[in-house]
Amino acid sequence: MLRYMTAGESHGKGMMAIIDGVPAGLGVDIKFINDELLLRMHGYGRGGRMTIEKDEVDIIAGCRKGRTIGSPIGMLVGNKDYKIDELPDVTCPRPGHADLAGIQKYGFRDARDVLERASARETVVRVAVGAVAKLILKEFGIRILSHVTMIGGVSARVTGLSFDDILKLADPEKSKVRCVDRKAEKLMCEKIDKAREDGDTLGGSFEVIADAVPPGLGSYAQWDRRLDGALARAVMAIPAVKAVSIGSGIKSSGNAGSMVHDPITYDKEERSFVRGTNNAGGLEGGLTNGSQVVISGFMKPIATLKAPLRSVDISTKQESFAATERSDVSAVASCGVVASAVVAIELAAALLEKFGNDSMNEILENHAAYIEGLKKK
Repeated sequence: MLRYMTAGESHGKGMMAIIDGVPAGLGVDIKFINDELLLRMHGYGRGGRMTIEKDEVDIIAGCRKGRTIGSPIGMLVGNKDYKIDELPDVTCPRPGHADLAGIQKYGFRDARDVLERASARETVVRVAVGAVAKLILKEFGIRILSHVTMIGGVSARVTGLSFDDILKLADPEKSKVRCVDRKAEKLMCEKIDKAREDGDTLGGSFEVIADAVPPGLGSYAQWDRRLDGALARAVMAIPAVKAVSIGSGIKSSGNAGSMVHDPITYDKEERSFVRGTNNAGGLEGGLTNGSQVVISGFMKPIATLKAPLRSVDISTKQESFAATERSDVSAVASCGVVASAVVAIELAAALLEKFGNDSMNEILENHAAYIEGLKKK
């Protein structure tokens, strides 16, 4: 069973994660993990924190000579901006943030005790954990990417692009916001500039695609083992994500079944069942069906505004303006990177549940036998 937990505060000493259930014998590529952390830092509209930090992972347990040994993996990403005890109290909660609800839950008199943990800074170690999951998936030929589909109401056109096309066009070396549509990207950046001038923020949407996922991961037998549910929860649990759609899910709700469901054919040469369309997003009945897994996330605008909204001081109960913290104007591209990480974690967990999780050699043998067996059915 692959599982993980994180700990740490935004301005604490660092962010930590423990991953349990990683098989023995997996090569751990530190550069790959750090490259994933760097991807999370990129994106037009990010704030000043990204100029301070240089996120790099320190693996402190669970590996020997560059390979996993089957025990829990301990990971640490340090914070250069470590000053949690010096920061001022926050008594004017921000609308849209966890500030007020957290104060009410725990009986705090200072929202600092809430926002330090509720901060999206925590996602840095989710990305590190996701990178390890991607290394597992890579052993089975499974690749994952994310790209921006909308920012501030400006949508990108992505029709007809292959996985490799999107991977190339959304490369951060070529795109400021990891968008495949250059015309839309220009408008997105203009919108971000305007929001920055106005002291405002922008949300948007992103898509995560997992390629070469075998059929049969997940289960229809119990509600809590349905993989689509696990994936939706993982993406929904990213800060600021307010909706998740699988395949053409949201759009499909307004169409007739004959326009939505993906007809099944048989490829005699490949000896496999295939679908010419993928409205299901690679998931049917809680199981992967062999098509690409496609998930969209919808991110609200960030709650911290430079031109803050009205609020109330929790100490005096007098009307005031919400607190301001250093923040991003837009972080949709980074949110997509986090989403690709948590999708990888859930897919890796489902893969290990099916094929075993003691050693990579055993799992690879089981997977190969299963794939060969599918061709005989």
